[in-house]
Amino acid sequence: MFEIFYCELELFDDEIYLKLDKVQSENLKKGYVPSYHFKIFRVLDKKELGICDLRIGHNKNTFYGGNIGYFIDEKYRGHNYAGKASLLLFKLALKHNMDYLLVTCSTQNIASIKTIKYIGGEFTDLLYIPCDHEMYKEGIIKVFQYKVNLLRNNFV
Repeated sequence: MFEIFYCELELFDDEIYLKLDKVQSENLKKGYVPSYHFKIFRVLDKKELGICDLRIGHNKNTFYGGNIGYFIDEKYRGHNYAGKASLLLFKLALKHNMDYLLVTCSTQNIASIKTIKYIGGEFTDLLYIPCDHEMYKEGIIKVFQYKVNLLRNNFV
């Protein structure tokens, strides 16, 4: 997959910045690709807003679970922080020569659907999670899948 994690990262804009929390190496047994995990902070007052992660590469797990994950604390929702953090993650994905990202969400998660549209995600499919998949065992039966073409959407 790749041998280098980029630890000297400048992932920020005028409103938020991402602080690297940890990296996780590939786990072939579990089907996990390498990943970066960040905390999201507001520039203005350095308040921690939530978390996000980027999973590098594509396999069965990213097909169903996507390349990007995010969570914004409830009191900070409604300001597109998840979308803005995702846009910052695109820079890192491009450093790893990824030309597209898959993003998935629960079919009931209206906020996530709005975030995915905000970042340029194009709907690709309604996926039913296989019963042997970890997500299914957590109670997730189906997800919407979107694709973000990093090269076409002027993120380079």
